[in-house]
Amino acid sequence: MKKPLILVTNDDGISAPGIRSLIEVMSEIGEVVVVAPDKPQSAMGHAITINSVLYLNKISKENAKVTEYTCSGTPVDCVKLAVNELLDRKPDLCVSGINHGSNSSINVIYSGTMSAAVEAGIEGIPAIGFSLLDYEWNADFEPTKTFIKKIALEVVEKKLPEGVVLNVNFPKLAANKIKGIKVCRQAKALWMEKFDKRKTPFGREYYWLTGEFVNQDKGEDTDEWALQNGYISVVPVQFDLTAHHAIQQLNTWSF
Repeated sequence: MKKPLILVTNDDGISAPGIRSLIEVMSEIGEVVVVAPDKPQSAMGHAITINSVLYLNKISKENAKVTEYTCSGTPVDCVKLAVNELLDRKPDLCVSGINHGSNSSINVIYSGTMSAAVEAGIEGIPAIGFSLLDYEWNADFEPTKTFIKKIALEVVEKKLPEGVVLNVNFPKLAANKIKGIKVCRQAKALWMEKFDKRKTPFGREYYWLTGEFVNQDKGEDTDEWALQNGYISVVPVQFDLTAHHAIQQLNTWSF
């Protein structure tokens, strides 16, 4: 039986410990091709490169177990180039991550990690974004590996509903402290942004974006609740952004 073809990408860059851990796990499951940014591309959302050229650079040796490329573009560019230029068949799975930091709740909108997974979903490829609630470069990804393999195998075997990708977040806990996996909804939350206004030595004003994450959701069926209570959150995400519940109301308006 032919091994599944797995495309691996991320937004932290190809040298990030998170993607190295993800490559290790995926290599146990199938044939792995990596196309990842050559530099950090966090919070790029679904950005694509249209005003400059893109470069691909093969960095793996000939006959290496895993074929790896760096891309000068965004995470979404990585997926587009892989599918349309590099691979000779559609991947059976695309995995993005493991992100250094949370992509739960509203963070999914800004996430380069999840946007890569969404792009794969648009292309008809089953896709998962993985994130760990630890922003440190030397974060410990070891506790996530068994769960990542289990989730990936389930998706390869059972597929996903059309138009759906998975957003998986891990609490920063030792493996024996993780209580399990919860399928849940995205919590209603937002960032209360602040800008730290400063001046250069020449008097020009500039800004650093800061802010506070505010969870407005008291429900116990959300990703935020799951993570705060020691569970892995799995949120099915759709890229059809139609607010179907509003159509009937809008049809009563006199445009």
